[in-house]
Amino acid sequence: MPTEIRQYVRSLGLDAYVVGGAVRDELLGVPHADEDFLVPGVDHAGLRALLEPHGRIEDLEVHGQLVGVRMYPRDRAIRSLAPAGIELTPPRAERSTGPGHRDFAIVSDASIGIQEDMARRDFTINAMARRLSTCDDPLRILRGLRLVSQLGFTPTGQTLAAMRVEAPGLRHVSAERIGGGLAADGMGELSKLLMGERPFLALRLARATGILEELLPELAPAVGFEIDSERQPLTLAEHLFAVVQRCADGDSSLPVRLAALLHDAGKPSAGGEGHAVRGARIARSTLRRLRYPVPLQRHVEAIVRAHDFRLDAGTDGRRARRFLAEHGDERAFDLMTLKDADLSVKHVPEDELEALAALRLSLEREQSSPHRLGDLAVRGRDLIEIGFHEGPPLGRVLAVLLDEVLDEPARNTRETLLTRARRELP
Repeated sequence: MPTEIRQYVRSLGLDAYVVGGAVRDELLGVPHADEDFLVPGVDHAGLRALLEPHGRIEDLEVHGQLVGVRMYPRDRAIRSLAPAGIELTPPRAERSTGPGHRDFAIVSDASIGIQEDMARRDFTINAMARRLSTCDDPLRILRGLRLVSQLGFTPTGQTLAAMRVEAPGLRHVSAERIGGGLAADGMGELSKLLMGERPFLALRLARATGILEELLPELAPAVGFEIDSERQPLTLAEHLFAVVQRCADGDSSLPVRLAALLHDAGKPSAGGEGHAVRGARIARSTLRRLRYPVPLQRHVEAIVRAHDFRLDAGTDGRRARRFLAEHGDERAFDLMTLKDADLSVKHVPEDELEALAALRLSLEREQSSPHRLGDLAVRGRDLIEIGFHEGPPLGRVLAVLLDEVLDEPARNTRETLLTRARRELP
């Protein structure tokens, strides 16, 4: 239990120490059940703020004075190991205020050092602390992979062996440090890995060391999964890695690279649902688990859901305008980027690649054409002036007008649209 608890506390990104009796008993080889932690550099309020994203927090008091917190982790596995919670305290000193045993004040201050905190303890044998950062931090595994992606480094055999051994510790690393990000740039280690120049190498190494399945268990079914198709020469995992690399080669955005990594994750379990729909569900749940911002979750989910769009439905202006209207400008071009990367690592006819390129050019031309409600030459207030009332029927009429303008942009004049709208009056 102590090792797992320490790994978990270390994974929260705290420069914490295990202190007191746990260190004493460990040195003596005596089994112990409880571990308390000291977190220097913070006060009580700061410690609460650091821990609140990871579980329920209770204040700890001694003689009515705040001394630290008890944390009940959101991580179920850790909570089962520490059902009474994990005690963490900022450094503190005790100042005598009188002759009685209760005549003292507890001073909790970020500037108090480890030595001063240890000095207040009852016996020297209990004044012991062991810094958790001197132990292995599972997140270092991801940092190593990130360096592979960013710099092209190749880990040595000893490092690879350590990565395999330490991979299970990743399950205790906080989601923000992996995905959503606690750093100033808002990116966790997975995001930084994907935004490197060589994510293919890092992802293959993650698969070979067992890190991938600990990091992204949603992709475990993709490892070794064969796609029975002449179009697809790679296993599913290799295909996903290759598509991510093509997106990196094109300097695409993080949402596109995340979508590339997850776009076919639904194939092993799609059934009759369709792999894109199933993949969208997996993408949303994965990014939610990794605490990515909700707008990014939704954007990636929508890209994955729509990535299997057909290329035999035409590439003319009308198709392009409807494509822009359906997906919005940013997502429409993100879909083009992912589709191009996806097809480029498959065996596909040349005319399929030509159709995709033609559709992209058509989208670029039609971006200035009316394809959003805001592009219409009339507004809801204009329809109210001719007899419509606010509510769903008004929205439906605007949708009818947009649908006609998507077919014929020349109809986007105030007079033409109001004349058409009057035909919808009750």
